[in-house]
Amino acid sequence: MKNREEELKAFDRLLTIMDELREQCPWDRKQTFESLRHLTIEETYELGDAILDNNLDEIKKELGDLLLHIVFYAKIGSEDGHFDMAEVANSISEKLINRNPHIYGYVEVKDEEDVNRNWENLKLKEGKRSVLEGVPNSLPSLVKANRIQDKVAGVGFDWEEPAQVFEKVKEELAELQTEVSLANEDGMEAEFGDVLFSMVNYARFLGVNPENALERTNKKFIKRFQYLEIMAKEQKKHLKDMTLAEMDVFWEQAKKI
Repeated sequence: MKNREEELKAFDRLLTIMDELREQCPWDRKQTFESLRHLTIEETYELGDAILDNNLDEIKKELGDLLLHIVFYAKIGSEDGHFDMAEVANSISEKLINRNPHIYGYVEVKDEEDVNRNWENLKLKEGKRSVLEGVPNSLPSLVKANRIQDKVAGVGFDWEEPAQVFEKVKEELAELQTEVSLANEDGMEAEFGDVLFSMVNYARFLGVNPENALERTNKKFIKRFQYLEIMAKEQKKHLKDMTLAEMDVFWEQAKKI
């Protein structure tokens, strides 16, 4: 592994390249915070894919892409005198020091839950009106539900054990079925949301990341369905012309691969 001096030299090289691109490249000169935003989101999802695939080489590449975006935003910010890379780095450093008094102060903690609780309480002392202020509005709903529950749990608003949460899941399922029996579309949507929210909460108690779990199932389904398509093509058949029983034969084969 490289030493700190080499790491700093590599980072300085990136900053220099960013300066040159911003000055000399027509595309880079044109970019703004707004124009980069959707690209940053895309790069973040690509990193997420690499992590789920446990592809370390791709993780390294995607981290580089995200680092470029951070440097790019800092460069744009410096041009109007709002902030530069040093201020960005110092800002997060100060936040980490202030919010980890068990490392940089005299606070004692027993476990991870104590750390999370202190973190949320410190944010409120910094002037936050709500522990939920840090949850971005644009997060995907499944991720947002998980973050909401993490944050309120950090201030003690939580169940005590997984069995209680599972009972809540069953309660919400029963309420959903009631709305289904009434054919109440608005009620079904509301109760279905409650079921999902309670399932996300249950996942948290089980130590399962619901976003990762669902994406894992997505990938598994895609792999099996594409195998089904390949086998159907080999037999010169169209899926729409096959019976479910015929397709299920290939589906069961896919599950063994």
